[in-house]
Amino acid sequence: MEIFKSVETEASKEFEKLLDSQFTKTQSLVEGKIIEGVITKITEKFAFLDCGLKSEPILDINELKTIGLDNKIKIGEKIPVLLERLEDRDGNVVVSASKAQKIRGWDILVEAYEKNKPIVGKITSKCKGGVIVEHLDTGSLMFCPGSQISDTPLKDISHLMNEPQKFALIKMDKIRGNACVSRRQIISSSKKEDKAKIIEKYKVGDIIKNAIVKGYSSFGCFFNVNNEIDCLVHLQEISYSRVNHPEEIFTIGDKHDLLVISVDKEKLQVGCSIKQLSPDPFEKISNYELKKKYEVKVIKLMDFGIFVELESGLTCLLHSSEISWTRKNVSPKKAFKIGDKVPVVITEIDKEKRRIAVSHRLTIDNPFKVLTDKNPVGSIIEGVIESSNDYAIYLKLEGYDISGFLHCNDLHYTNDPEAELKKYKVGDKLKLKILEIKEDQQKVRVGLKQTQKDPFDYFNDKKINETITVKIISSDNKGLVVQPEGCEMNVLIKKSQIAVSASDARPSRFVGGERIDCAIAEINLEKRKVSLSIKLLEEIQNKEAVTKFSSPLSGKNLPFSTLSDKLKKKDKEKK
Repeated sequence: MEIFKSVETEASKEFEKLLDSQFTKTQSLVEGKIIEGVITKITEKFAFLDCGLKSEPILDINELKTIGLDNKIKIGEKIPVLLERLEDRDGNVVVSASKAQKIRGWDILVEAYEKNKPIVGKITSKCKGGVIVEHLDTGSLMFCPGSQISDTPLKDISHLMNEPQKFALIKMDKIRGNACVSRRQIISSSKKEDKAKIIEKYKVGDIIKNAIVKGYSSFGCFFNVNNEIDCLVHLQEISYSRVNHPEEIFTIGDKHDLLVISVDKEKLQVGCSIKQLSPDPFEKISNYELKKKYEVKVIKLMDFGIFVELESGLTCLLHSSEISWTRKNVSPKKAFKIGDKVPVVITEIDKEKRRIAVSHRLTIDNPFKVLTDKNPVGSIIEGVIESSNDYAIYLKLEGYDISGFLHCNDLHYTNDPEAELKKYKVGDKLKLKILEIKEDQQKVRVGLKQTQKDPFDYFNDKKINETITVKIISSDNKGLVVQPEGCEMNVLIKKSQIAVSASDARPSRFVGGERIDCAIAEINLEKRKVSLSIKLLEEIQNKEAVTKFSSPLSGKNLPFSTLSDKLKKKDKEKK
């Protein structure tokens, strides 16, 4: 073995130089970078590349054809590839031409996006929500939403398919590698320059003749002016009268004169008005006075009321609550129809808010006031049953458009209210007594039993402890149900009030139909309350018997007769 004593020879220096150059070249190649390789050999399925590495990587020919590089499958052609791995499990270099093309294309798109530059592409196919656009320079696929294809709705886009055209990059997702483009933005930007020149023609105060109704929305109507610009007439600028939607007044294709009221050169918008071309009818409000009667015309029916006109353009609101005195929640659509002439009284004029309120019911006499004057409380009146519920009956009072309220407790003095209520049906005519009239609340309460004789009047001239004769109607564990002679009202004698002796206080002693005497224990004419007692009558009779037949000296000779008096005297001395 030969040992070199010196490495300064020409041969060793040349070897060192070659070794360093090769090591530096290998170090500059990093996985994940794009490098160029030269095709050195082609087979049926693969192409071999020389990338300056220790081995030659191979590419699938089908991959090159898929990405559109089939014209470069020639020996000596340079192909950009992505270096995925310097060495795999088998020691081979792994590269990809498709991935290299996608990365280079993405970098170009990112640069165009950051610099806000348009790109050239073509629509290749349709997809859900839009179309797929292919970038001509890199072959990258991008998404264009349907709303971004054009600035006007297109039913057919066949004329745009596979045609090179400009697109604007509007969104890029670097993580997912997705790009979103817009053709509409390119069209709008080119139109914007033309529109700015058109806007310069218009000034506030100009009158536009024969503008054509193009379309409308909930906030206004759009007009086409000379086929060069669209102007908006806001809902409030259509008419001095109330307008809920432009379609109530306009039809597509109609022609109208417009007054320019605003020009926005930044937003490139022209605002117009139709109502300002005619005099403001509200200026004529001075011709009308509050609390005076006028005739108006119905122009619109709503759920909450009616819009009427005093004269052309001078609109008032007739609220549903001001239609009738008696009917609540009146349906305006059932009460009136468009074109009707209605008498009203002006109740409010608000010049700041430009509002006029009117009332129809004020032109009619208040039926509740008329009722109070002609049939005051206590009067007898007839009524026809209109409806009923679980506790009351509602009747239309004869001669008035008023409903009276008849509670079930006011049907009969003695019978069960609920059972009595079931006896009456719709259409029955009753004679009633007016019990209460509330003009402010528009309520009338009537009674039926008040037209009949009150059985409680039997007790008007009676006093407590007075003896009366009653007839036993029935008996139960609670006591006796009795009816005083000459009275149609039933009264309960409680079990505890049947007899002085507890053994005799048995309701079962009576079978019904007997006539007995009892005393009035309690009577209250205001509350219509009375209590009867057989026990009280016995106590009264016993007291009278003792007073009448006993001796004044009775009990004086008993041995302990004075004991209680002596004890009371002793207690007083201690105190």
